Amino acid sequence: MKRIKTIGLVVTLMMIFFGCEKIKDPAGLRNSGAIPTISDVSPGIFINGDNNSYIQFVVKSDSLVTVDKTEIVVSQQDTLKRVKIAELTTSPATVHITLGEVLNKLGLTTVNNGDIIYVEVVTTKNGLTTRSNAALSISIVCEFDRALTFGSYKSFSAPTEWSSAGNVTITPDANDPYTVYVAGLEALEGFNEDLGPLPMHINPTTFAVTVDPTIIVSAGDYGTIQYGGNGTYNSCDGSYAMNFDITLGVYGPQGNFKFSLTRN
Repeated sequence: MKRIKTIGLVVTLMMIFFGCEKIKDPAGLRNSGAIPTISDVSPGIFINGDNNSYIQFVVKSDSLVTVDKTEIVVSQQDTLKRVKIAELTTSPATVHITLGEVLNKLGLTTVNNGDIIYVEVVTTKNGLTTRSNAALSISIVCEFDRALTFGSYKSFSAPTEWSSAGNVTITPDANDPYTVYVAGLEALEGFNEDLGPLPMHINPTTFAVTVDPTIIVSAGDYGTIQYGGNGTYNSCDGSYAMNFDITLGVYGPQGNFKFSLTRN
């Protein structure tokens, strides 16, 4: 049914280091010289079809005053052609970019749901341009529709993961449109979810999902069963791509397992 790991049977991952020559980063030098950071990303998604939808974030670098130029560049996953969309003159700087601005700079009229827009910080000093590892991957999503967040769902976790499949029910919170509750994940295995359902929270600015660590089964063959974790919500089809942290009372933490929750 499940791949149970006992405390005494721990698989140790061995990291093997090989000597090799350095490979040139096709993006250019990174983290050389002034190293800016990106923080306070909110919102962090573009709504397809709404050119006024925007992302906003803060760029900060203690060395910003020593460089000749600090720019924000964007690219699209299909071409990776980088174009400048903003130039910064202060630090910290709050950056506000609309989807319409991105499309205009990239020479596009439309994008597809699920496309990714990359946002990077580039600095130039004495003619040398470097790109920071501070970068964003912004998803193109559909407008949030609460009616798509709940209902009858198919839960699937591959045999190499938690090895589980069947129907579950997701119900909405009475007050919070971004909170839902999942029932049936362990009922599929014949357990009584007497302490469920499992609360999940959708971040309205990123559509990331967080799961409150919750014991959903109080007693059974494995003792208590607890779920936690995180994932992402797809606002176009109402599906959830989840990574559940599962802990069994008798055997302890089992690890992180991929689940897909798709509407029936």
